[in-house]
Amino acid sequence: MTERRPIVDLTDEQARRALVLKWGTVPKDVIPAWVAEMDYALDPVVHEALLRAVRDGVTGYPVFGYTPELAEAYAGFAARHYGSRVEPEWVHPVVDVTSGVRVVLDTLSEPAPVAFLVPGYSPQLDVAEVTGRRRVDVAVDPDAERAEVDLDQLESLLAGGARTLLLTQPHNPWGRVFSRTELERIRDVVVRHGARVVCDEIHAPLVLPGASHTSYLDLDGTHDHAVAVVAASKAFNTAGLRCAQLVVPSASDRARLAAAPMARNDSWSPLGVVAAVAAYADGDPWLASLVERLDQLRTQLGGLLAEHLPAARMRPLEATYLVWLDARAYGHDDPAAVALERGRVKLGPGHEYAPGLGGHVRLNLATSSARLAEIVRRLASAWV
Repeated sequence: MTERRPIVDLTDEQARRALVLKWGTVPKDVIPAWVAEMDYALDPVVHEALLRAVRDGVTGYPVFGYTPELAEAYAGFAARHYGSRVEPEWVHPVVDVTSGVRVVLDTLSEPAPVAFLVPGYSPQLDVAEVTGRRRVDVAVDPDAERAEVDLDQLESLLAGGARTLLLTQPHNPWGRVFSRTELERIRDVVVRHGARVVCDEIHAPLVLPGASHTSYLDLDGTHDHAVAVVAASKAFNTAGLRCAQLVVPSASDRARLAAAPMARNDSWSPLGVVAAVAAYADGDPWLASLVERLDQLRTQLGGLLAEHLPAARMRPLEATYLVWLDARAYGHDDPAAVALERGRVKLGPGHEYAPGLGGHVRLNLATSSARLAEIVRRLASAWV
């Protein structure tokens, strides 16, 4: 068994220096539990790789287009973690996942509506409009016991003219890992209507015990209509280094992307490439420790909610460190605003992920055990 590398909690002061958005934009008496960054020090392997690169002056332009060391590192990572067969030539760098989604929509999708799972990752609510398309929502019933894709809704939207499904899986903020059977049913609906899938799989490394990730591209009959967008940034806390990857199995799709004007794809960072290669190639021991820590925090949060906020509803968390919490029972239309004002905790407002939906929040549990306990205590004092 590979030796684990420990997860090191940042102190408040360290977090304010390191996480300039999450911690640096809130008053010192506020605990931030909103944006998707973890309150942990970098994996030492990634840290050392970046230090070496900076000492070598790697601050210029990246290699544009296919980058063999990055492609081979991701292909190896996908094989080890998901059992996926990814050919290195399928892997192409982009600046980040949302920009990758935009590039694919601009270059490969028809100029038709884009179906999107709602609640959904807030920056991607607008990505269809940015590309001149209309977003149409596959909405989850907030009272449903389990967050699932409504296939009848999806069928209706594709029959009505939508030609792309933007699929986030594992899902943020649902915390769901879709089973192979669920994905096959989605594929069948998409194929029936000749549509395309852009699959955001950035949270795949963060699947927790009890679930397993199946890439949409691992299904039969998907390579001609689908692209996955992946990154090491969410699992290894390197979002600011700006490097994600498209996984494009179709040779014709790769040719169309290669022919697109350079200005269509923002330039990624060479330091992002360095970090991603180190994470994919040598980050398994740290990632194993991280998943173990997140599993412990998932259990701790369930206990804290039962004790302090028993009327709050936490759907089963199968992946990510982002909890979609239904707090409607406490009577606040915007519980995130109440949490900030009365409890000095900053959460993600639910209406930012599902426009018009009140009573929900997204809570980031990737912090220390002590902070998580304090967060829930403060929420109880604010909401009850």
